[in-house]
Amino acid sequence: MSNRTIRINELIQRELAAYLHTRYQEETVAMTVSSVEVAPDLKTGRIFVSIVGDEDFAAGRMKWLRSKAGELRSELARRVVLKHTPAWTYVLDKAHVRSNRVLSILDEIAAEEKRKKGGAGEGGV
Repeated sequence: MSNRTIRINELIQRELAAYLHTRYQEETVAMTVSSVEVAPDLKTGRIFVSIVGDEDFAAGRMKWLRSKAGELRSELARRVVLKHTPAWTYVLDKAHVRSNRVLSILDEIAAEEKRKKGGAGEGGV
């Protein structure tokens, strides 16, 4: 990925997050624009959105976000001047769910090792 593409990704992410959280503050309180990936030709791109809540809530927020896609695209075109305004696809980012699962597994392993060490020290005395 080129330096220019990385900068465009970061700029789009910042501008979209700022617009959503000022214009639609109540609807986007549990929503974070986690990353943006624009194609090298700048004609298409994916916006990854992380939503805190259960699956039904996340599905509802994604439906709402996709209903605002036209408005968001025109607002991004106004804020970020590019030769082509990319057609955006909104994707639910589930990385936080996976990371929470990994952290809970690591906590379980640490607790099990602590129990084993504690049990071995008490039995030998």
